[in-house]
Amino acid sequence: MIDQDLLEILVCPADRGPLLLVQRSGADALYNPRMHRAYRIDDDIPVLLIDEAEPVSDDEHAALIAQAGPADPP
Repeated sequence: MIDQDLLEILVCPADRGPLLLVQRSGADALYNPRMHRAYRIDDDIPVLLIDEAEPVSDDEHAALIAQAGPADPP
């Protein structure tokens, strides 16, 4: 699990915006809801490489946003 202090300073390498910690396919991931891109976390280390980000469909986007809760950005 990623420490909350670390999560607060991590940003997307593509747009420098905040990321959401979500569960994706049973594993933690960092999600950029603005670009619909997910970054995996390997052994508690975020893989924040643009080329490694995975696209997220509109349906999955809705599910991830619902997971994040109303206080987080859409």
